[in-house]
Amino acid sequence: MVYTIASPDEYLAITGAGIRTLKIVKSAWVWPFQRCQRFSIQPKDYSMSLQAMTREKLQFLLPVVFTVGPDVNQRGAAAGQAPRDTGNVESNPEDHGDALVKYAMLLADAERDAKGASKGQHIENIVKGIIEGETRVLVSSMTMEEIFTEREEFKRRIFRNIQGELDQFGLKIYNANVKELRDAPQSSYFESLSRKAHEGAINQARIDVAEAQRKGNVGEAARQGEQNREIAKINAETAVQKTERDSEKAKAEATLATRKTAFNRDVNIAQIEATRATEARDEELRKEVETKRAQTELERLRATDVVKATIARESKQQAADAKNYEEQARSNAALYSEQKAADAHAYKVRIEAEARYLAAAKDAEALLVRQQKEAAGMTAMAGAYADLSRAFGGPAGLIQYLMIEKGVYTQLAKANADAVRGLNPKMTIWNTGAQAGSENGSAEGGMGGVSSIRNMYQMLPPLMSTINEQTGIVLPEWQFGKLAGQISEREVNGKPVNGLGAKST
Repeated sequence: MVYTIASPDEYLAITGAGIRTLKIVKSAWVWPFQRCQRFSIQPKDYSMSLQAMTREKLQFLLPVVFTVGPDVNQRGAAAGQAPRDTGNVESNPEDHGDALVKYAMLLADAERDAKGASKGQHIENIVKGIIEGETRVLVSSMTMEEIFTEREEFKRRIFRNIQGELDQFGLKIYNANVKELRDAPQSSYFESLSRKAHEGAINQARIDVAEAQRKGNVGEAARQGEQNREIAKINAETAVQKTERDSEKAKAEATLATRKTAFNRDVNIAQIEATRATEARDEELRKEVETKRAQTELERLRATDVVKATIARESKQQAADAKNYEEQARSNAALYSEQKAADAHAYKVRIEAEARYLAAAKDAEALLVRQQKEAAGMTAMAGAYADLSRAFGGPAGLIQYLMIEKGVYTQLAKANADAVRGLNPKMTIWNTGAQAGSENGSAEGGMGGVSSIRNMYQMLPPLMSTINEQTGIVLPEWQFGKLAGQISEREVNGKPVNGLGAKST
C-alpha cells in the first residue's frame, strides 16, 4: 500500500481492485492489485500550415496555432468516486461526462497503439488530424472574400467545429490563432492581390494629381487629351482584336492545309501500294500460266511420241502377220497340188517364212526400242528446255540463247554483210519541215540529215515492242541502244553518222 500524490499540473488515474472503471484524483492510497498512472494536464501548442481550397477552387496556405489541453473544468460523476448505475440508457458507463476520464482513456489507447512512438506523438496526430479535417471542410464551404471580410466569424466557426470533435477525447481549445493567409506552392493569388492593391493606390494617386492639374492648370486641354487617350485606347483594342482574329484565321488555314497534305499523302501511298500489289499479283499469275503452258506442251509432246511409236509397232506387226498368212496359203496350195514332191519344198518354204517372221519381229522390236529411246530423249530435252526457259526468264530468253548457241546471229550478220558488200549506197533526204530551207554545207543542214536518221531509228523500239507482243520474241535491244548513243554523240560533235554524209535537197 502506497500513498501517492500528484504534482500541481498532474492527475492520478487509478484502476484495479475496488474500482469499477477508472478513478481520477490528485492523491490517494494505492492498494495492492491496483495500478496508478500519472498524466499531465498542461496544454500544448499545435502549429500547422494547412493547404486548403475555397469554394472557388483557390488553393492557399492557412497557418494556424491551436493551444489544446485536457478540460479540467468538465468533471462528471466519476470525479472523486466510482460512478453509480442510474439506469440511464444514454449515459456512458465508462466516463459519465468526465473529461479527464476521457483523456486518461485516450492516453491508455495511445500507449497500446503506439509502436515505437511516444504517447504524445499519437495524441498530436489525432489533434492535428481533427484540426486539419475540420478546417478544410469549413474553408471549402466559404469563398475567399468571406474568409477575408469575416475573419472573426471564420475563427469562431473553426473553434466551434474543432471543439465539438475534441470533446469526445476530453480535450479543450484554450486558444486559436489564425495567421495571415499565404500563397500555396505554384500559386501567386495573394501576391497578385497585394500587387493589385499597391498598383491601384499608386494609380489612384496619379489620377488624383492629374485631376488636380487638369482642374487647376490645363482645363479644357486636359479634357481634350483625355478624349484623345480614350480614342487611342479604343483604336488599340480594335487593332488587337483584329490581330487576334487574323492570327486565329491563319492558324485555322495552316491546320487545314496540313491536314489536306497529310490526307493526300495517305491517299497517294495507298494508291501506290495497291498498284504495287496488283503488279506483283499479275507477275505471279503470269508465271503460273507460263509454267502450266510449258507442262502442257511437255505432256503433249510426250503423248505424241508414244502414239507414233505404238502406231508404227502395230503397223509392222500387221504387215508381218499378213505376209505370214500369204506364205502359209501359198504353201498349202502347193501342198495340195504336189503332195509328195512338195513336202520338202513346203518344209523349206515354212522354214524360210519362219526365219523372215523372226527377222521382221526383231526389226519391229528394235524399231520400237529405238523410238522409245528417242521419245525418252525428247522428253528429257523438253524438261531441259523448260529448265532453261525458267533460267533465262521465259521462252523469249530461251529463244535468244538457242539463236546464240546455233550461231543464228552470226549467220544473219554474215548474210547482211554479203548482201551489202561492194555496194556504194547514196542517201538522199528531203526535209519538208522546219529544216527545209537550210544550206547543204551548213551545220544546220547536216544536223537535219542526222535528225532524219534518228527519227527513222526512233521507229524501231515500237516495232520491236509489236514483234514481242505478237510473237513473244525479244530482239537484241543493245545494238539499237549502242547505235542511238553513237548517233547522239556525232550530233553533238557535228560529224556524219558512220562516216556517211547526209545530203539535203
